[in-house]
Amino acid sequence: MTGWRLGYIAGPKHFVAACNKIQSQSTSGASSIAQKAGVAALGLGYAGGEVISTMVKAFRERQDFLFKSFGELEGLKISEPQGAFYLFIDFSSYYGIEVEGFGKIENSESLCRYFLDNAQVALVPGDAFGDDSCIRISYAASLTTLEAAFERIKKALISLGPAVSV
Repeated sequence: MTGWRLGYIAGPKHFVAACNKIQSQSTSGASSIAQKAGVAALGLGYAGGEVISTMVKAFRERQDFLFKSFGELEGLKISEPQGAFYLFIDFSSYYGIEVEGFGKIENSESLCRYFLDNAQVALVPGDAFGDDSCIRISYAASLTTLEAAFERIKKALISLGPAVSV
């Protein structure tokens, strides 16, 4: 249920009660549409059958493509995701580069802005997740879209010149 922001917890009563105290102060209730979608998803049964199997296969194919493709680019550090639908890639070797007409790439936010301006690809700065050396790249889009986005990111990186040793 990617993006629906719906979940539940099961565990010892004291643990669930403590989690409820935290959650009740940080989020609001799930919308009725998300609740109905959750019921429908649970109705698919354990592992979701063929529908979920097809989705899992598509997400694995997208993940494998991006992991391999970004892994071949110089200056990037990448770890294989262990269950998420995004990659968290260290691009910090490109920080400090001055770009004519853009300015200096100083951090994840400025590099994301650079990619948006020069590759027309929207990415999420890692500082939003506590690691400014990284950028989050979602693969919750079609493989065709991801292939095109990767090529545009690669071209934008090449135009920066070689990565800086960190």
